[in-house]
Amino acid sequence: MDATTPRQSPSRSMKVRCCIVGGGPAGMMLGYLLGRAGIEVVVLEKHADFFRDFRGDTVHPSTLQVMDELGLIDGFLKLPHQRLQTMDGLIGGTKVRIADLSRLKTKYPFIAFMPQWDFLNFLREAGTRFGSLEVLMKTEAVDLIRNGETIAGVRARTPDGILDIEADLTIACDGRHSTLRERAGLSAEEIGAPMDILWFRAGRTPDETENLFARVEPGKMMVTFDRGDYWQCAYVIAKGQYDTVKARGLPALLDDVVRMAPVLKRGIADVKSFDDVKLLTVAINRLKRWTRPGLLLIGDAAHAMSPVGGVGVNLAIQDAVATANLLAETLARGCPSEDELDAVRRRREFPVRMTQAMQVVVQNNIIKAALKGGDRPLKIPLILRLISALPWLQGIPARFIAIGVRPEHVLSKAAPLS
Repeated sequence: MDATTPRQSPSRSMKVRCCIVGGGPAGMMLGYLLGRAGIEVVVLEKHADFFRDFRGDTVHPSTLQVMDELGLIDGFLKLPHQRLQTMDGLIGGTKVRIADLSRLKTKYPFIAFMPQWDFLNFLREAGTRFGSLEVLMKTEAVDLIRNGETIAGVRARTPDGILDIEADLTIACDGRHSTLRERAGLSAEEIGAPMDILWFRAGRTPDETENLFARVEPGKMMVTFDRGDYWQCAYVIAKGQYDTVKARGLPALLDDVVRMAPVLKRGIADVKSFDDVKLLTVAINRLKRWTRPGLLLIGDAAHAMSPVGGVGVNLAIQDAVATANLLAETLARGCPSEDELDAVRRRREFPVRMTQAMQVVVQNNIIKAALKGGDRPLKIPLILRLISALPWLQGIPARFIAIGVRPEHVLSKAAPLS
């Protein structure tokens, strides 16, 4: 949409240095970092709150380190959360240890399980001390504003009508179904995933304790997370088979679940209908180009991750930190050039590719084999047998999952508070 020929006259307009679209982990962290740097920035979130049916809630040591570097860690860890240090699996009836985070030489050697809405609300509240940061809820970006070939901001829908936001730089953090990506004409390279996820909760009582993380049987796989007063469950199905599972009926699904995880026997009554079961369509993709003049895409908008390893939130946070590190100083003076914007892709593409490659290996060697089913017993891959048998090896997958490839540290400067 050209700025001089709008489709619908805006009821309001505003101008900022940077407009961030999407109030997820990437958007809220980047908004905080740019606000901290004294840059006039607005974050748009289309919903009235951060509560969602499915949002990743694993906060890894790499993100905990970022929170520490920002001086936020003490307050953050006071929020209700559970901690995970060891990741154990049951494959074909044999228990294996996948990773041991206690072996990591890091300040926070654990994964914190915390509802993502608590994390995002915490960042929003912490950011209120920065006068240059504004978060607009119930504000949905519906189009780009263009000035010739340059992106000059976004048009947003609000409860009070249309709002035009002129911005020197627009950053799309609006997820794997990014509106701004589509409006900018950028397409993702699809890598593919053999599975989808059924996401649901089962009640938990204090006497129900189990350290198993993943369960794999011929034709079936599921993951369970102890969330204090409930079990968060991810039941893995073959890609595109949701209708088939649904046709079998809810009792058949829940019978399979309880057979795999007897600890859920009492709490599974919380799943009363398929309305309590949310389908997560798994995708792995990435953009070849993350920019247009005046526009940058990061997080899921630039690269959708598989749930394998639960790393999506943390990759998004790393993108945000790298973006602030590379662009904040230049952005304080005006819009970075497209080559300067592309420095973010050049910095982050290697970690993304390496992480996605790891996810594809797990998909092809464990998940796809498990979902094939059949009567033949599952064979535990050699690498998992070695990791489980040799404790010193358990720090390797732990580091890959918890720290990641080329972790980012906060280098952007904080402006004096007025």
